[in-house]
Amino acid sequence: MKNSVTKVTTACFEPALDYCVVKIPRWDLSKFVGVSKTIGSSMKSVGEIMAIGRTFEEAIQKGIRMVGLGMHGFVANREEINIAEIEEELSNPTDRRIFAIAEAFNKGFTIDEIHDRTKIDRWFLQKLNNIHKIKQELLTVTELKALPTPLLKGAKQAGYSDFQIARLILNSKNVNINDDILKVREYRKANGIVPVVKQIDTLAGEYPAQTNYLYLTYNGTENDVQYLGDHKSVVVLGSGAYRIGSSVEFDWCSVNTINTIKEQGYRSVMINYNPETVSTDYDTCDRLYCDELTFERVMDVYDLENPHGVVVSMGGQIPNNLAMKLH
Repeated sequence: MKNSVTKVTTACFEPALDYCVVKIPRWDLSKFVGVSKTIGSSMKSVGEIMAIGRTFEEAIQKGIRMVGLGMHGFVANREEINIAEIEEELSNPTDRRIFAIAEAFNKGFTIDEIHDRTKIDRWFLQKLNNIHKIKQELLTVTELKALPTPLLKGAKQAGYSDFQIARLILNSKNVNINDDILKVREYRKANGIVPVVKQIDTLAGEYPAQTNYLYLTYNGTENDVQYLGDHKSVVVLGSGAYRIGSSVEFDWCSVNTINTIKEQGYRSVMINYNPETVSTDYDTCDRLYCDELTFERVMDVYDLENPHGVVVSMGGQIPNNLAMKLH
């Protein structure tokens, strides 16, 4: 049996992985009156996301943003979430447990103390603590021009978004956050810190991959695909995680849009991160970016693709919320 990804090797080839995938369920428990928010063995999620990076830190921070709970990464911010009983939250998990861990690090809990309460493997807690340590470093920087390039690059490699960096360094409130995100973006690009595009190839570059399953990472030096810049591609923004009131109808719309784009003679490009959809099948479109549907990431893809245009009307609320920023 031929490997459908590489087109060269057989299916019995031992996989060699150079990427890390994090899947997170999306719980919409607040929509139900009287439902326990405690997470146990019963199925309570209404959707899921899939984040890809080259480090666990990068992938988990992407994933937290993808879930769409209003959090911008593994950084407990008291304006975003307030966990009154942190000990209770650590011992009895709810859909907000990971933010309780972030708050625990803020309050000086050690990895062993969190492990004793959560029984989460220390490997994961160590990685989450790495993200916390970078946050502590970023908080010591008072202005953007004083941000050292190695620290900025390290933060991006650990999954920090321009939004997070703007919030931590510029102390941005929502009044001018969009301007500050652009300031961080300009400063980052001026210092040559831009993401690269990598392919999911399951063989870690040992054989040439022919898949169009792509993700963006700051843990790399060159793109795995070539860009023509010929305005012959059209980018479609997908719907993200399924949630109550937003499901397969948006996937149907996205796939039909991709098919129409192909019929019109353009290359079809999809950005989506829901592993339950047809739009994220690697053989549906010409290029699939399994990555974030955020202003920052869509702009990254736009810079690379230089497309004929971007379709923002087929993925529901998430692309609609980006429409004016992108405009």
